[in-house]
Amino acid sequence: MIRLHHVPFSRSFRVLWLLEELGFDCDVVEYSIRNGSLRDPAFLAISPAGRVPALEIDGRVLFESGAIVQTLCEEHAGGGLAPGIGEAERAHYLELLSYAETMASLIEQLNMQHLFLRDLTQASPVVIKLTTARLAATLAGFERMLGAQDYVLTRGFSAADIMMGFNLFAAPYYVKMDAYPVLTEYANRLAARSAYQLARDKDGAQDFYTQDFYPVPEG
Repeated sequence: MIRLHHVPFSRSFRVLWLLEELGFDCDVVEYSIRNGSLRDPAFLAISPAGRVPALEIDGRVLFESGAIVQTLCEEHAGGGLAPGIGEAERAHYLELLSYAETMASLIEQLNMQHLFLRDLTQASPVVIKLTTARLAATLAGFERMLGAQDYVLTRGFSAADIMMGFNLFAAPYYVKMDAYPVLTEYANRLAARSAYQLARDKDGAQDFYTQDFYPVPEG
């Protein structure tokens, strides 16, 4: 039994998607950021920071989406989702895993400012403006990196696309994607994958966003 501790539309979706790409079924245990379930002592015992994803597999628990993705791809190299040590594009693949986390951390900061402060009147327009600008800059950089390629590595689809691709389904809540036609086509390409669609069917209903776009506030 593989068990994924998961919040819908969070970074744990990366692991859900990867498991589908690898052909693994899993039991999904769902949590919510809003109801305190992530602070339950039983969950903290398997995820010290009280964050998803946490993955129970092969008698052990793994946490942090990037670490889980890298571990599963290395242990199941036959899936062809990551270049091995010494292979071409290995360094770029690792760069992209970290780049994905840089972008995701900015989305997380915007989620906090727009959605999760106990008193949303305490949100800082200056912080939101600067963080939104930084997110836009990472998107622009990624658009330049991707260029005319279908996927981030010339060898084809990889786990780096899973790491980066998840971000592109959250970023449009804060940055208008009209300026990034290459990324828009890329996101559509990823969403058309059968494993992505299967994972989305298992993802559950998100309870983060109540509107389609959150503009930078005045002030």
